[in-house]
Amino acid sequence: MDHPVTQQKRRALAMGPAASQQHGGRPGGEEPPRSAHKKQEYLEMRIERELAAARQHGTKNKRAALQALKRKKRYEKQLSQIDGTLSTIEFQREALENSHTNTEVLKNMGYAAQAMKKVHENMDLNKIDDLMQDITEQQDVAQEISDAISNRAAFGDEFDEDELMAELEELEQEELNKGMKDVRLPSVPSTSLPSRPASTRKRAEDEDEMKQLAAWAS
Repeated sequence: MDHPVTQQKRRALAMGPAASQQHGGRPGGEEPPRSAHKKQEYLEMRIERELAAARQHGTKNKRAALQALKRKKRYEKQLSQIDGTLSTIEFQREALENSHTNTEVLKNMGYAAQAMKKVHENMDLNKIDDLMQDITEQQDVAQEISDAISNRAAFGDEFDEDELMAELEELEQEELNKGMKDVRLPSVPSTSLPSRPASTRKRAEDEDEMKQLAAWAS
């Protein structure tokens, strides 16, 4: 039969402070009287007995069966009231335990805050800023030293690359000019070349015209 509080839970609640401490509870909360447990067992026994009586009478003696069921209902109502009382007591004890836990948490937080305050008393923000600035400067110096050591030795880098390229081009140009001096060009004839005869020139013009006509006709 289902009730708001199970039989096992009711027994745990009704066993008093010893059971509460055994299951991790905190003493000091309001505990149900031991008689509640006996009352529950008595009511459960009477409910089962009246139910068995109702089954026994059945259709043979309906009046007796109905009376047994009525008594069972009254016992179930009383058992439900006890269950509600035990639930209320359990809720109050849990609230008390939560309050105790919160108190312990706040107390520990207060201890931690005091310890942090004591540690920070010897710390000066200005000194911390100066210290961090010194650390940053030293890191920059160390980086510059590392860069200087890791770079290869720049021997000969003091010369200008553009100046060297210009000097190289001048040398190449001198070599080219020297080679041009050794080349002998043919001399230009002093006499004028003979001109083409008029008949030959006319024949050539006629041939050109014939070729143009033939190309146009095709």
